[in-house]
Amino acid sequence: MAPGEKITAKIKKNLTVTGPQAPSIKELMKWYCLNTNTHGCRRIVVSRGRLRRLIWIMLTLSAVGLILWQCALLVLSFYTVSVSIKVHFKKLNFPAVTICNINPYKYSAVKELLAGLDQETKNALKNLYGLSDIKSRKRREADPPQSVGGDSHSKFINSLPLVVFEPDDRTREATDLLTGRKRKISGTIVHKASDVMHVQETKKTVGFQMCANNGTSNDCATYTFNSGVNAIREWYKLHYMNIMAQVPLEKKINMSYSAEELLVTCFFDGVSCDARNFTLFHHPMYGNCYTFNGAPNETILSTSMGGSEYGLQVVLYIDEEEYNPFLISSTGAKVVIHRQDEYPFIEDIGTEIETAMATSIGMHLTESFKLSDPYSQCTKDGSDVSVKSIYNATYSLQICLHSCFQRHMAEKCQCAQYSQPAPKNVSYCNYQKHPNWMYCYYKLHQAFVQEELGCQAVCREPCNFKEWSLTTSLAQWPSDISEKWMLDVLTWDKGQKENKRLNKTDLAKLLIFYKDLNQRSIIESPANSIELLLSNFGGQLGLWMSCSVVCVIEIIEVFFIDSLSIIARRCWQKTKKWWAQRKTQGQSSSENPEGRTGHDNPTCVLDDDLPTFNTALQLPQAPGGHVPGTPPPKYNTLRIDRAFSNQPEDTLDPEKP
Repeated sequence: MAPGEKITAKIKKNLTVTGPQAPSIKELMKWYCLNTNTHGCRRIVVSRGRLRRLIWIMLTLSAVGLILWQCALLVLSFYTVSVSIKVHFKKLNFPAVTICNINPYKYSAVKELLAGLDQETKNALKNLYGLSDIKSRKRREADPPQSVGGDSHSKFINSLPLVVFEPDDRTREATDLLTGRKRKISGTIVHKASDVMHVQETKKTVGFQMCANNGTSNDCATYTFNSGVNAIREWYKLHYMNIMAQVPLEKKINMSYSAEELLVTCFFDGVSCDARNFTLFHHPMYGNCYTFNGAPNETILSTSMGGSEYGLQVVLYIDEEEYNPFLISSTGAKVVIHRQDEYPFIEDIGTEIETAMATSIGMHLTESFKLSDPYSQCTKDGSDVSVKSIYNATYSLQICLHSCFQRHMAEKCQCAQYSQPAPKNVSYCNYQKHPNWMYCYYKLHQAFVQEELGCQAVCREPCNFKEWSLTTSLAQWPSDISEKWMLDVLTWDKGQKENKRLNKTDLAKLLIFYKDLNQRSIIESPANSIELLLSNFGGQLGLWMSCSVVCVIEIIEVFFIDSLSIIARRCWQKTKKWWAQRKTQGQSSSENPEGRTGHDNPTCVLDDDLPTFNTALQLPQAPGGHVPGTPPPKYNTLRIDRAFSNQPEDTLDPEKP
């Protein structure tokens, strides 16, 4: 090292080290520990004694480890997208109430359309169970449906053959109900029994066979049922939908019940109401339904108090004599409670009401507000769902699922299933236009249930929704004591044109009310936020290291900025020195290309310190060169008289001659 460089290094060593001016990482850490506000790091440097210093090192490292652990837990908790729920109560409006008769159309109005189907159903029951001709009700005994001869007599069974399987028969043979002969069943056999309830197959099973291309193809499927009742009803329902799909909507509305026919009495919040307070809603499978308080553009009604006396009270005329005996197996009505802008899914969430009974339904409303992505997969309004709705109503999960299935139905079967609204420019399925729609529908529905269509993966729940919790109770109505006078009064209120007294089995009473006027709102909010995360970080740093935000900035400056600056400076100095040496060597070789002298000699070793006698002896000899020996000293030159030929005058002794 040159003398000037030694002096510079000594001065730098005695000066106060500040941040990135430190010559090394070690000196930087020493300066940080002496000047930081974090007590643990300072105690490591200023403590005397190895034991005490070791203790402080262990304590400081433990505190740092605990901070890292706690901060990692806070970060994980922040990204777990957990939510907190707040529950509060407030007053509410009365919901929309949709009421439908279970029987969609008056049998007297549709019997001509269903005459052939009904006759074949009776014949099938007779061949299968040996039942005699089914007795019609009094209103139909005067004009029973006539049997239809010729080819039309068996057109429904021909298009959808009914077959009977013997118990424990593994030959894939079944008895045709039309001919009574054995026939080989091709294709797959699908058992429409429950996968949970295993029924021992010790009796005959009834089913029907469907084939592609109207029975001319081998691509067939046979659907069997453990109960003949279920098989006959399902077979009848398919043909019923096929027939009604060809009837114009206006005609179907006229064949169903009017609001005046369905409603006998009406009270809401202690005030009388009538058919004018109900809105018509036509359902393909339930006919004319009527919605109370359902007009979204009108004023929404509210109730003044909770309890059965301040809700909706209606008496319904069921008219059991007009029921279809093969389509409907029970009597009564169905009711759905929903929002004003929601579609009433009668077949999915409808509550049945019995005749000759007073059905009380107490409501309790819960409104939920969920957080969307990333906290959940819900959708706000359905606009981000790829399935386009076919309903003129607010988005819901059921709307999305039914819309998805109907669009797959329109794509695969070229028609729409009858029980739900049809997409635009798509007609309902029927035999005349779509001969194979039943087989296509069953295969597609099976794929939908098994989640092979992808509808369940695409459709999501709405983030905001209302749910009414219902409590249902029943009571006999009217009572035996009040039956006589009450039926007389209701008959007068009904204004029967015929001389017919109402029967209690034709009536049903419905009461819908709020149990109380409090609404429970469930609101989700993020359990973690940026502010809370920073607050938790500050608490952990202050608890374990007595750090503040200034200390954190200081740590970032020293351990990241200053340390990286020192490392970059050292690398730059080494690179600069290497480049200078390379440049010097290049200039020397260009000035003396033939021979090497001085420092260019390979035997010369550069060193900052001056060579000593010992280091000189260790130098390697020049390759191929002769090292000259050291000549002995000339001792004669040490004598003064030999060194000078004439002695100077000022050195002569004057006393000597």
